[in-house]
Amino acid sequence: MPRLILVRHGQSQWNLENRFTGWWDVDLTAQGEAEARAAGALLAAKGVLPTVAFTSLQTRAIKTLHLALEAAGRLWIPETKDWRLNERHYGGLTGLDKAETAAQHGDEQVKIWRRSFDIPPPVLEPGGAFDLAADPRYAGIAIPSTESLKDTIARVLPYYESAIAPQLAAGETVVVAAHGNSLRALVKHLSGISDADITGLEIPTGQPIVYELDAALNATERYYLSER
Repeated sequence: MPRLILVRHGQSQWNLENRFTGWWDVDLTAQGEAEARAAGALLAAKGVLPTVAFTSLQTRAIKTLHLALEAAGRLWIPETKDWRLNERHYGGLTGLDKAETAAQHGDEQVKIWRRSFDIPPPVLEPGGAFDLAADPRYAGIAIPSTESLKDTIARVLPYYESAIAPQLAAGETVVVAAHGNSLRALVKHLSGISDADITGLEIPTGQPIVYELDAALNATERYYLSER
């Protein structure tokens, strides 16, 4: 039966600094690299070995995938990168310290921006320090100026259906190394979680989540590999 492995990237530098990251390209910390290697070692130890890989266009996810696959002895498997697996775009919050933002705008407003299902943060104005218009990896892509979780789901799920699901249907064991919100989109879909409840779901860094699927790609089981 098909099997899907989801891995949120290891700790990034801006995770450590408590800053809004979104589409900005931030590297892993030493701890994040260790988390990625540990994820791969766990895959090898449990015999859950991916045959096909997907990741975003962001360094923290790509490195997590590569470090995990190297530790699992699977660095050679086919790999696809796509912007639709990127983290949610945090708009004008990008780069801001979360605690300072809460002090400026109030805890309740920041909670709405971070956790509401369909209310996006303020837009990222063009020409600023975090404008990605000149980034070559996004050439020809309509870069969002901000995204809610609902917006993120609207790009992740069609990609899952068109690119990832066919690999699963063919019997591959697929690993997706991505981000908290792009992975929330997949978990919401596969586990049938409501709009209200998905915003409270936390996905820890570097902890493989395994979905056992039936022939119709319906989830029969979801678990953290560390608990098996």
